Amino acid sequence: MLHLLIVILIFSFGVFLMPGKMKKYNAIVLSLVQAGAFLFFLTRVPDITNLTFGHTLIEWIPQLGLNIEFVLDGLSMVFALLVTGIGALVFLYAGAYMKSYTGTNKFFFYLMLFSGAMLGLVLSGNLIQLFIFWELTSVLSFFLISFFHEKESARKAALQSFYITGLGGLSLLAGIILLGSVVDSYSLTEWLANPQAIQESKLYLPGLLLILTGVFTKSVQFPFHFWLPEAMQAPAPVSSYLHSATMVKAGVFLLARLNPVLGGTQEWIYIITLIGILTMLTGSYFALTQTDIKGILAYTTINALGVLVLLLGIGTRESIMAAMLFLFIHAFYKATLFMIAGLIEKKTGTREINELGGLVKYMPVTFVIALLSLLSMAGLPPLLGFLGKELIYEAKIQSPGIASVVLILGVTSNIFMVAISLFFVRKVFLGKYKTTNKVPNEKGFAFLIGPGILALLSLLLGLSPSNLGDAVIKPAITAVSLENVEIKLKLWHGFNQVFFMSLFTIVAGSFLFVAMLKSKKLMNAWRKFNSIVFSIQFEQVFAWILEKFVMVSTMKEKAVQHGYHRYYILTIFAFTSILLWVQFFYTQTPMQEINFTLKPFYISGLAVVIILVALASAVLRSRIVTIVAMGVAGYGIALIFLYYSAIDLAITQILVETLTIVMFMAILQRLPRFAVLSSKATRLRDFSIALVFGTIMTFITLKAINVNLNRPISDFFLENSYTRAYGENVVNVILVDFRALDTLGEVTVLTIAAVGVYLLLLPKKNKL
Repeated sequence: MLHLLIVILIFSFGVFLMPGKMKKYNAIVLSLVQAGAFLFFLTRVPDITNLTFGHTLIEWIPQLGLNIEFVLDGLSMVFALLVTGIGALVFLYAGAYMKSYTGTNKFFFYLMLFSGAMLGLVLSGNLIQLFIFWELTSVLSFFLISFFHEKESARKAALQSFYITGLGGLSLLAGIILLGSVVDSYSLTEWLANPQAIQESKLYLPGLLLILTGVFTKSVQFPFHFWLPEAMQAPAPVSSYLHSATMVKAGVFLLARLNPVLGGTQEWIYIITLIGILTMLTGSYFALTQTDIKGILAYTTINALGVLVLLLGIGTRESIMAAMLFLFIHAFYKATLFMIAGLIEKKTGTREINELGGLVKYMPVTFVIALLSLLSMAGLPPLLGFLGKELIYEAKIQSPGIASVVLILGVTSNIFMVAISLFFVRKVFLGKYKTTNKVPNEKGFAFLIGPGILALLSLLLGLSPSNLGDAVIKPAITAVSLENVEIKLKLWHGFNQVFFMSLFTIVAGSFLFVAMLKSKKLMNAWRKFNSIVFSIQFEQVFAWILEKFVMVSTMKEKAVQHGYHRYYILTIFAFTSILLWVQFFYTQTPMQEINFTLKPFYISGLAVVIILVALASAVLRSRIVTIVAMGVAGYGIALIFLYYSAIDLAITQILVETLTIVMFMAILQRLPRFAVLSSKATRLRDFSIALVFGTIMTFITLKAINVNLNRPISDFFLENSYTRAYGENVVNVILVDFRALDTLGEVTVLTIAAVGVYLLLLPKKNKL
C-alpha cells in the first residue's frame, strides 16, 4: 500500500516532466494510473470477503506511538475503490473539460496528489498519520477550488473552505491526542482493543466533541455546511471528485472507523443523530429554491451527507448496512451529475436552470445518463438508489428511541429530493428549448464515458445488488460493527411498510414537483420567505467573525508588536514570573528541610560581596566603577565554582568575565555620558518586576535542589564516564563523548565567530 502511494506521488510530479507534445495525454496517463490502482484493490476483494485483512507497519518513533501503518479491511476497501475507480473516470473527463484552460499541469498535479492523500487517509492505521493526510486533503482542496484564482469569488470560497476544514482538522488532532493518552497509543489497533477504557475515561466526552468537530467541518454538517455551495466555484472535475465521492466523505469514513471505539454511547447517538437530521433537512430544503445547477447539486450533497451521518449515529446493524450501501449510491449518481453539470455549462455557456430547457433534442445521450442518475437520487426503481432508500427507511424504523421523529423528518427530506430530481429533468432537458450563448452538442467522447459508466453501474447494480453486497458491503459492515453479519440485498422486498412509505414519498414528491413547475408565484414566495426567515446566513456570520478576528489581531499587534525592545523584555519577564508563581503554588510539592549555614565564613563573605556589588552596579553613576563592580560579581561566582571543584566552570567564567570587561573598556570611550532617561515610577516598575522574577527563580532553584521526583541524570554519567568513556573527569567526558555533536557545533560556531572577528580587525588594505 505504501508502494502504491509512492507511485501516485511519482506520477504527480511526472506531470511537469512530460515532453511538450505528450502533455495533452497527461489526463489519460493519470487515469490509467488510477485504473491500475483500482484493479490492485479489486484483486484483493476476495481476501477482504474472506476477512483476510492487509496490514503494513513501519516503525518510525515507536516511543511516541508514531509509526507508518496501513490497514486494508472492508471499510477502507469501500473507500479505496471509490477513490480510485471514480478517480480514473474523473481524470478522463478532466482531460476534455480542462483542455481550453491554461495551467492544467498544476491542476492535474494537485488532483493526483489529492487522490494519493485521500487513499492515504482511508488506509491509515495510525491516527496521527490519518490526521496528516486529512490536512493534506484540505490544503489540496484549497488549491483546486481556487484554480480560477483570477475570480474573487473563487479565492474567497477557497479561503473559506480552508479556514473551516483547517480549524476542524486542528480540533480533530486535539481529540486524537486526548483519547490517545487514555490508551497511550495512536494506533487504530490499540484503540479498537480498548473501547471500554476510552469510553469510561473522563476524557471521552471532550475528546469525542473535538473529533466530531473535525468530522462535521469536513463532511459539511450543520452548521458548517455553508462552505460546500460556495466551493462550487471550482472546476466541474473537482466538484465531481472532491465534493461528491471523496473529500466530503472523509468525515463519514472517520465516524465509521471509530464507531467500534466511540459509538454506542448516549452522547454519540444523540449528538450525531441530531446533527445528521438538521443537515439532511437543510440540504434538501434549500436545494428546492436554488437556480444554479451546481448549487442544487451542492445542497443535495449536503442532504446525502446528513443521511450518512444520521445512519452512523443510529448505529444499528440495519443503519450501518444502509450507510455502506448509500456511500456507493451517492458517489455514483452525484459524481455523474456534477460531470453532467460541467458538460452542460461547457456546451451552453450557463448553469442557470431558468435559462435552460429542451436540451434533450441536442444532447440525447446526456439526457439518458442524467435521467438515470436523477432517478437514482430520487430513489426510484429499478435504480440502486431505490434499494438504498428502502434500506434507509428500514433503518430509521428500527432506530432506538427516536424512530418516529427520524422517520417523519426522513420522509419529508426524501419528498424534497424526489421533487428536485423531477424539477431538474423538466427544467434542463424537457420543455421548450431556450436559446443559450452556445449551440449545445455532445462532441467529445471523454465528456460522456465517465458519467455513462457510473449511470450504467447504478442501473445494473440496482437490478442485481447481491454481488455488491456479498463482495464489498458485507466486509465493510463487519469492519464498522466488528460483527460478522449476513446480508441479502435485493431490489424487491414485497408489499410492506417500507414499500408503502417509498410509494408515498414518490407520490408526494411528484405533487410537489407539479406545484413547483406550474406556479412561479409559489417559487417566488418560497424564495422570499427564505430571505426573510433566513436573513442571517452562515457565510455572512463567518465573514463577520473573520473580519472581527482580523480587527482584534490588528489591535493586539499595535499593543504588543510596538517595536520597543525594552517593553518586549519587560513583558517576557512579567508573564514568565506570573506563570512560574502560579506553577509554584499549583504543584504544592513538599520540599525537604533547607538548612542554611554560614560556614565556611569566606564563602558566606564572598556571597555578601557579590550581592553588594550587584546592587551597586544598579545605582552607580560612573561607568568604570559599574563595570568593575560587575567584574567583581563575575569573578566572585568563579571563586564559588572553584571552591565546589567545578574547575571547568570556573575557568569558563573567568575567561568570559575577562573578555567582557575588556570589550566594555574598549568601547567605553565611544559611549555618551550616563543620562537619566526614566522616571522614578518607571524605575520602581522595573525594580518590582526584577524582584518578583528573582524571587521566584530563587524559590524554584531551592525547590529543584530539594525535590527529587526522579533519579538524577548525574548518576548515569557518574556510573558510565569511566567504564564506557574511559575518562575520570565527568564534565570533560560529557562534553567530548556523551554530547560530542553538541560540542562540535559549539566549536564550529566559535570558530566561525573568531574568523569573523579576525576579518573585522584586519587593516582595510588587507581585507578581502
